[in-house]
Amino acid sequence: MEAKDTVKYGIVGVGMMGREHLINLHHLRSEGVAVVCIADPHLPSQRLAQELAHLFNWPIKVYSGHQELLDSGLCDVVVVSTPNMTHFQILMDIINHPKPHHVLVEKPLCTTVVDCQKVVDAARKRPDTLVHVGLEYRYMPPVAKLIQIVKGGSIGQVKMVAIREHRFPFLVKVNNWNRFNINSGGTLVEKCCHFFDLMRLFADSNPVRVMASGAIDVNHKDEIYDGKVPDIIDNAYVIVEFENGSRGMLDLCMFAEGSKNEQEISIVGDIGKGEAFVPESIVRYGTREAGRDGVQTVKAEDDRIKYDGLHHGSSYLEHLNFLSAVRAKGVKAPAVDLQDGLISVAIGVAAQLSIEKGRFITIDEVLDKRNCKG
Repeated sequence: MEAKDTVKYGIVGVGMMGREHLINLHHLRSEGVAVVCIADPHLPSQRLAQELAHLFNWPIKVYSGHQELLDSGLCDVVVVSTPNMTHFQILMDIINHPKPHHVLVEKPLCTTVVDCQKVVDAARKRPDTLVHVGLEYRYMPPVAKLIQIVKGGSIGQVKMVAIREHRFPFLVKVNNWNRFNINSGGTLVEKCCHFFDLMRLFADSNPVRVMASGAIDVNHKDEIYDGKVPDIIDNAYVIVEFENGSRGMLDLCMFAEGSKNEQEISIVGDIGKGEAFVPESIVRYGTREAGRDGVQTVKAEDDRIKYDGLHHGSSYLEHLNFLSAVRAKGVKAPAVDLQDGLISVAIGVAAQLSIEKGRFITIDEVLDKRNCKG
């Protein structure tokens, strides 16, 4: 596919994130992309997406289901931004479709490890299909800068990765699907797969076991949907141990709107420390030898970003990176692949299970699909 050729996108699921992808792709028009079709059974979401497409002067075909979109043959690339519990079947249908489609799927890859593994196995049989998992926090400028510092050896061998996310509660979604673990995979899968992915990236190692403590303490307690009270936790501490001996820790609170930064990431190595702050977009790093007076502070920016959107420009950079892989015709693998998606979900599943069982859960237990008994 030459640079001058238009890469045609279809978006399956045009709720909040689907429309966010549509806007990002609009800002990538100069790179030779166009959204040509969308699919969503929810009419209000369809209409909002159509209004955006009209504004962008993109004539689009509208379908109620993903299978019709695939069968239309209109697009080369499919963005999947539907509710979590639908990802598995949609991905399997895309991967098994006679016409190859490259895929960018929103996180989490699937809500269960078993489903993730089935997608990984199916995709192996389709070398003509690229699948990129939307763990876009890697691309946030302060996080990307911290990754660069850590990978450059400035802090030495990583020993501890601490991530704090103190934020607002889950947003309202179509039919309130995200209020229940059965739909979302649980808070530590739905929201925190981002952070488990970052931990693994910083540690440069695979997880061994997970211990977590969490609860529903403030949010959603007075909400009832179809006679059911939401069961998603709103705060947790999670410890992840890695093969190389490094450790990760997540401090999650979803009733902490009174925070200057939503995310604070701290990486400590044997010779130094680095920190990133979002949305301040500040990175600090220094060595043990230089001490406090030697700590440097930099403002992290990326001039390539044309649209900040909901995630500080990371979705724009994610699309730019994915488009590069698509244009490379299979020579270049997606930066965030199916294995990354699988492991990030596995850590989240292990953490959810650890809260339920009150003990460490090994990653092998989760990946081997054994019954995890107390």
